[in-house]
Amino acid sequence: MNRLYLFATLAGTRIAVETGEVEAVVKLTEISPVPGMSAHVAGLSALRSRVLTIIDTAALIQGEASPTREAGLAIIANIAGHSYGLMVDSVSDICRVPEGELPLRGQLDRAWAPYGRAIVEQDGHPWLLVSLASFIDGGGQAQAA
Repeated sequence: MNRLYLFATLAGTRIAVETGEVEAVVKLTEISPVPGMSAHVAGLSALRSRVLTIIDTAALIQGEASPTREAGLAIIANIAGHSYGLMVDSVSDICRVPEGELPLRGQLDRAWAPYGRAIVEQDGHPWLLVSLASFIDGGGQAQAA
């Protein structure tokens, strides 16, 4: 299991994402809010002549909108035929993990339960392996719960 992972920080937690889910990582320049949307939908943004729905992933985890919605980083992904930008605090590395995925053990915070799949160890630290699609597919239900 020598897969390639993107390592990032989201809502203060170290996360890992399989690079097969990642199209790009970009610095957001402008987000246009959309009235009437859930708190986790930061708005719309343009990237290379296409419209992205920007998801405030920290809002899904913490239950309230992030204070810095304008000039942050986003992981770009195509999920179910739609283009999304999922906001993250920082991105630290892309590398292979020869040990592969480890099962989740112990108590996972309830806020992370819909998103965490496994643990990936990098540089002696555990990183929560998440699927970007889970923030879209399960995001609304998790926030409503």
